Amino acid sequence: MSLWGGYALRRFGGLLLSLSLLIVVTFFIVPLIPGDPAVAVAGADATREQRDAIREQLGLNDPLSLQFVHYITGIFTGQLGDSFAYGESVMNIILTKMPFTLELALFGILITLAISVPLGMIVGVATQGGRRRWLDVVFGMLTGLFQSIPQFVTATFLVVIFAITLRLLPAAGATSLSSLILPLVALSLGPICSIARVVRRETATVLEQDYIRTAKGNRLGSLRLYARHALPNLLTTTLTLSGLILAGMLGGAIIIETVFSWPGLGREVVTAIAYKDYPVIQGVILVLGLIAILINLLIDVILGVIDPRTLGGTHANG
Repeated sequence: MSLWGGYALRRFGGLLLSLSLLIVVTFFIVPLIPGDPAVAVAGADATREQRDAIREQLGLNDPLSLQFVHYITGIFTGQLGDSFAYGESVMNIILTKMPFTLELALFGILITLAISVPLGMIVGVATQGGRRRWLDVVFGMLTGLFQSIPQFVTATFLVVIFAITLRLLPAAGATSLSSLILPLVALSLGPICSIARVVRRETATVLEQDYIRTAKGNRLGSLRLYARHALPNLLTTTLTLSGLILAGMLGGAIIIETVFSWPGLGREVVTAIAYKDYPVIQGVILVLGLIAILINLLIDVILGVIDPRTLGGTHANG
């Protein structure tokens, strides 16, 4: 069997396992949220008989095993149920909100990779062999600081500075292209710093390899040396870790969308949690989890193209 054939079989098995775990977790963890959905739907002043009637109408009195069967059936038929709060199809809600989340997440991922990889490489090359120690120290301090700040704190500072104080950018909504700037910065700043630190370390390691010394001895140009010989080797480890970081950005998007009133899935799931809207919570988390799985799958495929040795589960520099 070819490398790609064996790789496809392994990844397909891993994909099925990940999807199965995602489905189970999204179903069983949601009922653990404190509160009664019937109370949220009927209101605090509703009588017990009214709440019982709503619970029966929503299917909350069915055995958990039967609810799980309905949930699985709905997933495979594309029917994720109806919102408890609005009575609207969960699939319609997701399809309406998803473009906003995908816009934020995809732009965030592209910006993160476009900045973090060159930044880490530049610092790694500039500080090679202990040179420019001050740059290494400053880089480490700043990236360590910004990656440790919670995203909601970053988002709040950005709003205060650029929206309220300077009045340069809108503080909320998705009415124009400028509305995207602050959410993107808040979402991407931490991941940029995290990945740049990884790239800087990997660059330093790769530049110490014998084949790099040989390439330098052959007087290769800087662009060819770093782009053709160094970059593919440092990307193997970098992209592996970056896949986890980038998938984690989807979780950060929930916070960012709430702070900036961005009309995406993240804001929708926060509202659904407040109203104990189980079908919406389950549907949105399922979709976000699926996107995260696909991001990691895409990273693995890119790794296979860059370095075919990873298809067999092995890696060696050279």
